[in-house]
Amino acid sequence: MIRRSGILLTVLALASCRSYDLGKRLSSESGLVPPDQFARYGREQAEAVAISREFGRAAHGSAPEALQQQADSAVAYARSLPDVADVSADPLGYRLTITFKSGWRVAVNPLSDGKRGAETPGLAAAPGAPEKH
Repeated sequence: MIRRSGILLTVLALASCRSYDLGKRLSSESGLVPPDQFARYGREQAEAVAISREFGRAAHGSAPEALQQQADSAVAYARSLPDVADVSADPLGYRLTITFKSGWRVAVNPLSDGKRGAETPGLAAAPGAPEKH
């Protein structure tokens, strides 16, 4: 009886171990406000969604070097936006922390919804870009 319970506890312990693949869990949009709706809340929210989309679009593997390149690409995009004051990356944690000029700070995860950052509603047009009528 004791041996069976020991085996059962071992099996339960092994079955309860989580996978270390954070990318799928962190980029899941299940139960959250849809990105396009969140982007309509304001200009900074639209920029946060756009950065998140570019962060997800730059994904090319789960090796530490690939995650660093993904984060570097998203940081470069974020710094091109007018309201972003500072960006810090945690590539192994799949997140960027963005500080806006207004003082608002937000953390974003990669968003892979098939859209580019420039397609985000509410995002100001880049300087020199033709306006849509």
